[in-house]
Amino acid sequence: MESLLNIGLSIVASLIMLGFGYIIGRIRERKQQQGTPLEDYPFYPFKVNQDNLLCFDLDLFNEAVSELLQKTNPQAGRQLVLIGEQNNVKHLLKNPFRKRYYKLYKKYKGDQVLDESVNYLKNYKRIVQHIGDSFPDSGIEILLHNLTNPSKALYYIKNNVTGRNIEAPATNLVLDLKRRNSHNEDKINYELNIGARKFKCTTIPIYKEKDGLIGAICINIDYNYINDEVRHNPKIMNSFLDSIIRTDMVLNENILSKSEFQKAQEGKRHFRDF
Repeated sequence: MESLLNIGLSIVASLIMLGFGYIIGRIRERKQQQGTPLEDYPFYPFKVNQDNLLCFDLDLFNEAVSELLQKTNPQAGRQLVLIGEQNNVKHLLKNPFRKRYYKLYKKYKGDQVLDESVNYLKNYKRIVQHIGDSFPDSGIEILLHNLTNPSKALYYIKNNVTGRNIEAPATNLVLDLKRRNSHNEDKINYELNIGARKFKCTTIPIYKEKDGLIGAICINIDYNYINDEVRHNPKIMNSFLDSIIRTDMVLNENILSKSEFQKAQEGKRHFRDF
């Protein structure tokens, strides 16, 4: 009887060990399939130059291509494909480096990576469209950049005040956003002076899990129009304000907090009305 009990316990112990082994194996397999971020490697293809600016490094990029061809890492591989496309390496590289990049591109399904990024940005396109519709004829431009293809980055634009067209290039936006990310800056307001034109600009990067930076929403305000025309011309001021407060329909809904709702019931008309 005791021997049968020992046998039974041995079988149970063996099954438990097999179960643990299976679970550990699946965890390792899943980690291998997911990979690790490209930033974790010493060959991450960006470095800080003498002016303390983040710059794309082609030598590190080639090293990364070699390493990720030898050792499979889906996450790092996808990120490297996006970085390669963002920095136009197909035209920068010469053989045999170009051939190796094409091999990497095929290994990590580059076409699929780019298509998934474009599909991901479609939701942001709707956001840009609806925000733009809320500020018509106001000198406030909002646009969406597809940074997986910087040479044709301008993906969608609403309330055009800069005169750019769809598929216009993104200039230095990719590196600029990567520099901001290295300083933990999610978004920033900055001024642009171009000839007699002046703009207040806000750029918000769009990151996709496991792929990194794939796009950006940019809001450009025509500073001179707001400051010179709207501020000093009552007729234009009225038109400007009318365009901003225009609505399409009326809802019967309360969006106020309980305390603000009570104050509204008592006659408070706006947030600075105390």
